[in-house]
Amino acid sequence: MSDPGVSDPTPPLARPLLLVGCGKMGGALLAGWRERWIARRFLVVEPAATPFSAGAEVTRVATADELPADLDPAAVVFAVKPQAFDAVIPAYRRFAGRTVFLSIAAGKTLASLARGLGASAPAVRAMPNTPAAIGRGIAVACANGAVDAAARALCDRLLAAVGEVAWVEEEALLDPVTAVSGSGPAYVFLLIEALAAAGAEAGLPAALAMRLARATVAGAGELARLSDTPAATLREAVTSPGGTTRAALDVLMAPDGLTPLLARAVAAATRRSRELAD
Repeated sequence: MSDPGVSDPTPPLARPLLLVGCGKMGGALLAGWRERWIARRFLVVEPAATPFSAGAEVTRVATADELPADLDPAAVVFAVKPQAFDAVIPAYRRFAGRTVFLSIAAGKTLASLARGLGASAPAVRAMPNTPAAIGRGIAVACANGAVDAAARALCDRLLAAVGEVAWVEEEALLDPVTAVSGSGPAYVFLLIEALAAAGAEAGLPAALAMRLARATVAGAGELARLSDTPAATLREAVTSPGGTTRAALDVLMAPDGLTPLLARAVAAATRRSRELAD
């Protein structure tokens, strides 16, 4: 995992990186690459008036037609919206055979990349999540058979600029990955909302309840991230027999409590991910 503010120890790429789409996730990737000096030059294709910090090392164009004819990118990264994916991808087929393609477009499979780029194009599909915006994301990636060790290492490096990276060999696993880590931040934000609401219902001022909920979830998450101790052990360390935490956990860990509820939620998100896959 790469820590925010720590420079990538590998020398910057001599060939430019081409980023197609610079919305929230594409912008997070670009910021991570620039902060860690992943490459000497970046080209961004973004037709919308999406703001991002300009610099001499970044060239922005509105369409693929405006890219230099002699462009030879080290990687082409697709961060476009899924509904625009099929229309956008074929314009980059000219780079097939010369570079690796990395897609973070939700629901767009390796097969859909092959349709737009050709079956022999080295392609990686990845599912990052929104904490990438602060360098604390996690992405899970899957490569097709045309991706060699060097291309895989490059994609790992690009994704690691905004957090942790894991790889799977079976693309079907990206559906439950989406349900756990892709959608997971929303579950945590809901926990903050619910905990704050419960605190207010118990008599706390609403602003204080929200402050306590935010700080507690953020602090506990950071403690879990920095510790090698299993989550169950961390939980037990907070739980005294007969104490307040035990009283609350008796509710949360009941047969109809949090664990089966989350299992149903993840199962629902996994099913929907499969339905949306293209």
